[in-house]
Amino acid sequence: MGGLREVAAPFVAPGPNGVAIRTSLKGLTGQDKKVLRLVGDLLGSLASRDLKARCAAGLDHDSDRWAQRKRALTGQCSSRWAGSITKATHDQWTLARRGQLAHIQSLEAGVRTITRRLSLPVGAKGARGLPGGYRSQQEWFAKSRRLHLLQDRLERERADRASGRVRVVRGGRKLLRNRHHLQAARLTEAQWRVRWEAERWFLQADGESGKRYGNETIRVSPGGEVSIKLPAPLTGLANAPHGRYVLACRVGFRHRGQQWADRITADRAVAYRIHHDVERGRWYLTASWQLPPVRTVPLEAVRSGGLIGVDTNADHLAAWRLDAHGNPVGEPRRFDYDLSGNASHRDAQVRHALIRLLHWANRHRLAIAIEDLDFAAEKTREKHGRRKRFRKLIYGMPTAKLRARLVSMAVELGITVVAVDPAYTSRWGAQHWQKPLTSKRREITRHHAAAVAIGRRALGHPIRRRTAPPPHDQSDRAGHRTVQATSGVPAREETRPRIPGPRTRSVGAGCGAKAGDQGAHNRSGHPAEHEPLHQDSQ
Repeated sequence: MGGLREVAAPFVAPGPNGVAIRTSLKGLTGQDKKVLRLVGDLLGSLASRDLKARCAAGLDHDSDRWAQRKRALTGQCSSRWAGSITKATHDQWTLARRGQLAHIQSLEAGVRTITRRLSLPVGAKGARGLPGGYRSQQEWFAKSRRLHLLQDRLERERADRASGRVRVVRGGRKLLRNRHHLQAARLTEAQWRVRWEAERWFLQADGESGKRYGNETIRVSPGGEVSIKLPAPLTGLANAPHGRYVLACRVGFRHRGQQWADRITADRAVAYRIHHDVERGRWYLTASWQLPPVRTVPLEAVRSGGLIGVDTNADHLAAWRLDAHGNPVGEPRRFDYDLSGNASHRDAQVRHALIRLLHWANRHRLAIAIEDLDFAAEKTREKHGRRKRFRKLIYGMPTAKLRARLVSMAVELGITVVAVDPAYTSRWGAQHWQKPLTSKRREITRHHAAAVAIGRRALGHPIRRRTAPPPHDQSDRAGHRTVQATSGVPAREETRPRIPGPRTRSVGAGCGAKAGDQGAHNRSGHPAEHEPLHQDSQ
């Protein structure tokens, strides 16, 4: 057990801190589209300049420089548009810093793995889950060259992080790379240019509490009227008072529409973003707002009635219901999904599987236990270099998206989600539960056994099940009856409980003269048979 890592305690997953809903802008006129393009292009150019200024400031940026950036933008658009642009720029710079740190950690893991494997003899076997030496001298030489490459990259990234330099592309680095590979991306230069300009537009505004309908810049009335506060250079295009432009279409939110209506009626902050999908030729409006922190249910209360253990896999969710004592109840369930299509198809498949899981949990009024998976350390090329199928399998598992969607969807149904440490759940579940739960009519997979292990860990029980009584005629002479019966357990040395049903052809269980007498089960004879015979004096 010395080589096993410490297992973290389970915890109740906190709920989402925000909500985002989307609807399409149908019925836009040609003038509406023209105004949206002009506004997005103007604000996008200002956002690009502001991002350049923010990246140039680096780690020396403070609140005074933030105010200077906002004042510089206010004269070219408005104070509210300038606030939205500077905040979006700051969030983008912060996200780039987090990605930079994750990239450095990945490079450090690759350098450690290659350095260790190069220090081992060629062909040496691995131990304790760590890879061994490289298979051939040629592979050893190639990896030594790659080690120098990773070390150079790591040194450059560390220097950038120390100086506060980040590498950000407005519009996305993937789309930028497609410009040099148009044939592989199946795009013409004109098609790429349209997508590139649309992704670099800026049409989003932060909400303001106390203002009319929760937003002064992009306003949506309860009747669905959408109006935009035009920047100063475009006020000549206004078709409404106070430099506003009202779109010809009316919008409505089907999902969480009542919550949105309650917020704007009370003038609570709602942020909006207008986005143009070039591939579909559609315009969308996204509304978002923050949720107040919700007090989580204590873990002891969640465990009182049992829960459902869920094992996440590349193509399905394996689930099993457990009672409060950690025993599987009923039949295991499997919720399949297919992640081979495009992003929309994959997202719909994940949502459909989670809906079925949540409806099953809601029928039994139980919480859900799921692994707190993070494959950041497992996706390194150096750890599973030759195991390409395994690397592809790990990359295909939507762990982060699935966990986030499960928590947000469970909150709507009042279902609690418990996150557990994923260490050894699949291995120990298959070792202790797969064979005992398998019968002639039911074939149990290791994934369902892992679901039992996850549920038991969430309930606070050890994963391994109760073992059979010790040897020596199944008596207690070899020790305790089960691995759980430690010296502090009351009544551990008492006689075995009565088992209903006849044990012999003549006397029922617990009905004989020697019932409950542990000495009667000794093969060397009953102790009463060796006592002297005493005759009653009467």
